[in-house]
Amino acid sequence: MTGWLLILSLLILGGIVSTLGDRLGTRVGKARLSIFKLRPKSTAVLITVFTGSIISAISFIIMVTFNSQLRVGLFELEDIQAKITKREKELKKLEQNLYALRSGDVVITSGQALVTKTLRLDENDDVKKEIENILQLANRYAFNLSKPKPSQYRRILLVRKDHIEKLENLIADNRSWVVSIKSAGNILRGESYVYAFPEATLNKKITRRGEIIAMESINLSDSDAESIRKKIKLLLSSTLAEVKRRGSLSSELKINANQITNLGNNLVVREKGNFQIIAKAVDNSESADKVKISIELQPIQKALENQDK
Repeated sequence: MTGWLLILSLLILGGIVSTLGDRLGTRVGKARLSIFKLRPKSTAVLITVFTGSIISAISFIIMVTFNSQLRVGLFELEDIQAKITKREKELKKLEQNLYALRSGDVVITSGQALVTKTLRLDENDDVKKEIENILQLANRYAFNLSKPKPSQYRRILLVRKDHIEKLENLIADNRSWVVSIKSAGNILRGESYVYAFPEATLNKKITRRGEIIAMESINLSDSDAESIRKKIKLLLSSTLAEVKRRGSLSSELKINANQITNLGNNLVVREKGNFQIIAKAVDNSESADKVKISIELQPIQKALENQDK
């Protein structure tokens, strides 16, 4: 219902009810009725007041029923203001983080691992002590990055007690686990506390020494320096994607940059031939390890034979 229509309805209804109330009060006065042992005149006044209250109540009910904005304003305004206040605080913090990020003052990003360690515990190990050692390492790393004031070393890492208890129960099963302590939010330089949470995943064997992880074919007759560079870049991307798919927690590969340069130069000087550029694991690696690879060039047939082994 529109505002003008609501006002018109209230005016008409108020006129009708007030007229009825006036006539009722007049008749009560003439009849000299008495309510609650009041004098007839006082009874007529009471009837008139009661009628006015009915008018107000009906008007209020109509407005609340047909005007959603008024209904929200009356019954949900405090909650809305508390939503708004919370969002304003979050927005202000987001703006501060964004400004700090542009200014280069964010020293720890949300979800960043402060420490990652592989654990295999047995019944003789002290689970609480092992976790406390990991938290101490994470705390020192966070403290050195944030450089809070005062600068004297202290505990600034805050982790919920129930999260620690869940971690203790999870890793105390004689299996090999990779435990990470991660930041719960962006941390600016100078902040006094770092909120964090633990994360544990089962340790896995990611690569075997000498294993071919990924390969890319290249036809030198149709390739120039730029296309060769793109092929090598694609190979590295495919290799990282493959080890991540296997469960590696590392976000980068370990490789000799000179090897990539030499391989690229070697391919550029060749005039023709079909080859496979392969990424081979240098060592055995597990979930928390940075995978070390070498880049090699092989004829297509030989590379395929090696992959089938």
